Amino acid sequence: MEAPVRPRIVALFGPTAVGKTAVAVAVGRALRAAGHDPLAISADAMQVYRGIETLTGARDALDQDELEHRLVSVLPISETCSAGRFAGMAHEEIDRALAAGRTPVVVGGTGLYLRAALTELALRPPAPPEIRARLEAELAADGPRALHARLAAVAPWAAARIAPADRSRLVRTLELHELGELHEPDPDAPNRLWTDDVRYPTRLVGLVRDRDQLRARIDLRIDAMLAAGAADEVRAAVAAGVSATARKAHGFEPLLDGDEDRMRRDTRRYVKRQLTWMRKLPGVEVVDLTDDPDLDLVAARIVAPLLEG
Repeated sequence: MEAPVRPRIVALFGPTAVGKTAVAVAVGRALRAAGHDPLAISADAMQVYRGIETLTGARDALDQDELEHRLVSVLPISETCSAGRFAGMAHEEIDRALAAGRTPVVVGGTGLYLRAALTELALRPPAPPEIRARLEAELAADGPRALHARLAAVAPWAAARIAPADRSRLVRTLELHELGELHEPDPDAPNRLWTDDVRYPTRLVGLVRDRDQLRARIDLRIDAMLAAGAADEVRAAVAAGVSATARKAHGFEPLLDGDEDRMRRDTRRYVKRQLTWMRKLPGVEVVDLTDDPDLDLVAARIVAPLLEG
């Protein structure tokens, strides 16, 4: 029987407020104790931006000095960062780290961007800017439910998979329809949400908590963000000129409108989507952080497959 391939990368995935940064730091300690040189690489869609670090949670990574992080606070907030662009950035960081003998610890909460970092993501062509601009304008004028109804009329199978509140997926799916790139998937085809074609052997770990505990942590996290000036960050970003991509950061629009309750509701809905995505990942080992276990013991369990043999 062929021996399993030893992982070269640790990938930590989990919902907002689950405690990913703390686990990543503990994993870094465990790797260093075993003679490895760890490097954290963020796979978060919004933490790449400078200027909204409090809102995106990037401040957690920047305010600690135990584990070096890359792809955090690296792009001007005026720039667009598609999954394709991010994939190139992440692949470069991972390849460079491995070539230097380091052990990448990829940390993400966004399914698409985690997949972009770890796999050869098959990306459909971007839409012409005028199509995106028109759909964004229609979204602002008519609201997401109107666009969802339009999608349901032309591709009911696609509309059934997208929540009316998921603005970015609505716009992208309507773009694909207009480009003739929207096709109903074959039910017998392999799951395209995640493929096994990771670029390097990867130890994939999903972090979870009890629902009530996670909800309480979300509220505490949002309270801390607000106290630290997240609303001021949002207003400053708008004044400086913010890209449509950066405006999709969770909480951006509600804070701009002064609607903290909506920010909390939207965050809870987003966390549900993150957990749904994680449950569909083949090969993921779920680690339950409920009741705050000793993170050094958790980290030792996570890194063990990298040290065997």
